Amino acid sequence: MRIFKTIDISASALTAHRLWLDVIADNLANVNTTRTPEGGPYRRKMVIFESREKLFPEEVGFSFPPFPRSVPEFEGEGVRVKEIVEDPTPPRLVYDPNHPDADKQGYVAYPNVNVVREMVDMISASRAYEANLMTINTTRSMFMNALEIIRG
Repeated sequence: MRIFKTIDISASALTAHRLWLDVIADNLANVNTTRTPEGGPYRRKMVIFESREKLFPEEVGFSFPPFPRSVPEFEGEGVRVKEIVEDPTPPRLVYDPNHPDADKQGYVAYPNVNVVREMVDMISASRAYEANLMTINTTRSMFMNALEIIRG
């Protein structure tokens, strides 16, 4: 049934956007972290999304669904997080010679996290999450109305 495919697609987006929100929260929590176990300041993390059709059939080793489908028919299968990468932007340097992590010139390398950008990303991720939740609720409502019509 296509109704379950619609819910599955929106559910994949809910999962992906929830992870994006978690990464944003991690970035905001570390906005002033100047020392990490790896050395140096915290590096902003970014989420890379990809279409979910790449899950089948190559990676799994069988065709799903069991009948052959052409590539254009795989459009709209959902979304997944491909990877979480570090932002290559250089750290923000602030002159503070009294800071324990200051270099010889007195500069401290702060994370490359921009709070305004993170807030904009948070709003985008929240709105996308809400839109997919609304899609699931609308689909469920349409399905329930269809059942009422069938029941008579």
